Amino acid sequence: MKVILQLSLRNILRYKRRNLMLFAAIAVAVAFVSASNTLIRGFQVNMQDAAISNLTGHMKVHQPGYREDPTIANAFELAEDFEPDVPAEDLLGWAPRILVPAVIMSERETRGIQLVGVDPAAEHISFLGDAAIDGKRLAGVNDGGVLIGAELAHQLETKVGRRLVINTQGADGLARERGFRIIGTYDVDGTGLEKIYVFAGLATIQQLLDSTGVTEVSVRLREEPSSWGIKDQLIDFFIGLEVLNWRELNPQAAVMDVAANSAVFIWFALMMSALIFGLMNTLIASVMERVKEFGLLRAVGMDNKLVVCQVVVESTILMIIGVSVGLSAGYLIYLALEDGLDLSAFAEGMEGFGGSVLVPVLIPWDVVLVALLSLSLGIVASLYPAWRAVKIAPLNAMRR
Repeated sequence: MKVILQLSLRNILRYKRRNLMLFAAIAVAVAFVSASNTLIRGFQVNMQDAAISNLTGHMKVHQPGYREDPTIANAFELAEDFEPDVPAEDLLGWAPRILVPAVIMSERETRGIQLVGVDPAAEHISFLGDAAIDGKRLAGVNDGGVLIGAELAHQLETKVGRRLVINTQGADGLARERGFRIIGTYDVDGTGLEKIYVFAGLATIQQLLDSTGVTEVSVRLREEPSSWGIKDQLIDFFIGLEVLNWRELNPQAAVMDVAANSAVFIWFALMMSALIFGLMNTLIASVMERVKEFGLLRAVGMDNKLVVCQVVVESTILMIIGVSVGLSAGYLIYLALEDGLDLSAFAEGMEGFGGSVLVPVLIPWDVVLVALLSLSLGIVASLYPAWRAVKIAPLNAMRR
């Protein structure tokens, strides 16, 4: 092996120009793939966070018929000392809410909205906790004011301090109407959420709807669970209620999450397939240029397996150097983009995927996977040129 390694290194240095071009192609391809993976993962993480922060959480509890008929008639009662049956080390927080359809009216305009009664202290698990507020936040469950989205305020031609009238359906099925003063407007990435949700204190909405129940409990964990065993615990705890995770509640986002995983492999396959063809062609050309050399080595007794090993070792050395430099370059690209890419020009189209700033995410396993697959494909690509080398008859090779 020492002799084979020496011969391989000498042959790589002998054809400097060709091998330098091949080495550069490997490095560029690996750098591009690894940097692209961080952006794809960033897109995936942003999309997950958007789906979970959009009043969903990792899991949500409600009455079985609530999704078909989202009214206060499908509310359920919570004990005053209620705590979700989730280990404290896994739980980021939980939030009881009332969420019902309603109509909101200003002096000039009318819009359909989702009226949300919340406990402001529990909403750090949703987008409301991080939203920029113009005016005041809700002070508590008994706050009689409302928070509306900045875009909704623009559509209603109203502003902080003015009054609105909200009309919805009470627990008895009759219409309920009440005036609210706008205490603040919230601003989040995109305008979709700002148009839909209007927030008020939970107790205030319960009083409006003549109900003491809630329509949902949202539970958020500290990180995405590897399995949904916690969901089974909640199902056993909330007997008779429906417990769904965010993937079941938002199947479109779940499909996009799976597609992001597939995109990592598809993108790698496309880039590396083109690279491997180039590597194979280069190695075949190298073998054909060294016909006499291989013929002489076999004439002096080198075994066919050692000839194959030499070609494979040369390819592996090129791949190791190229992959190492490529991964280093990809990491530098990641650092350059660490603060995120501003996609505000496409904010309307991106709001469903986590907002207008795409922050790359580096996952160590992706780096290991790119390195291992690149080296493996490099070895596979060298097998055919190596087979061509041993097919050359020693006497015919030495006559050339």
